[in-house]
Amino acid sequence: MNFQNLTDQIKKKKSFLCVGLDTDINLIPEFLFDFKDPVFEFNRQIIDATEDLCVAYKPNSAFYESRGVKGWESLIQTWQHLPKDCLSIIDAKRGDIGNTSSMYAKAFFDEEASGMSFDAITIAPYMGSDSVKPFLSFEDKWVILLALTSNGGGKDFQYLKSEQGYLYESVISKAHEWADSSKLMFVVGATRGEEFQNIRKHAPDNFILVPGVGAQGGNLQDVCKYGINQHCGLLVNSSRSIIYASKGNDFAEKAREEALKIQKEMVIELEKIGLI
Repeated sequence: MNFQNLTDQIKKKKSFLCVGLDTDINLIPEFLFDFKDPVFEFNRQIIDATEDLCVAYKPNSAFYESRGVKGWESLIQTWQHLPKDCLSIIDAKRGDIGNTSSMYAKAFFDEEASGMSFDAITIAPYMGSDSVKPFLSFEDKWVILLALTSNGGGKDFQYLKSEQGYLYESVISKAHEWADSSKLMFVVGATRGEEFQNIRKHAPDNFILVPGVGAQGGNLQDVCKYGINQHCGLLVNSSRSIIYASKGNDFAEKAREEALKIQKEMVIELEKIGLI
């Protein structure tokens, strides 16, 4: 999915919602264990209930890798079931020396090699260009670099200051030497609020993936006030507040209700900028 495709979907669905599939086998409804693959069945029902309300899905690879072969099988099946009109993001946070990054890229981008071909992957930029460029070499794929995260420990490094400014600002500026906004996004936590204003000075055109709305306490209105641009430029992720809205047989129905609440708020924000 390219930049224009993604923007078109935002306009069509009146949404910039990304549903995070952080599927913990210990938290899914008990009746799903009657299925051959309870994790995939959970994901399948969540996807089917929400696909018209969102423009992206983001499985977090840790929840699948931790289950070994069974987890990988669930992840592959989940990728295969994802709607083609939605951006598929694997939240893997990889970042290693070049030849290792090349293998990680094949694992998540090369369907012939691994059975999966996600549209985008989250990357930790600490090791620099040779850890990122192998992912950028794939056509029509996105790299989503960690820039300013909302976890407490994020301040340990991201706000270190030099003559060039904060470290997270240097990351964004340097990354623009590797790719433009057609292949490069950034992760900025929803709880950072006014920081989005500064982020936009360094990345005016890039899409920003925003985790932390919902269960983590991020506010959609603040994110949009400071972070939205003329083509929206935001993918706001919500995971737990949607997928775990209910632990009963109605979990998919309740997930849809939560997704719809967020989508309705997004309609208001998109109308403000005249995109819809």
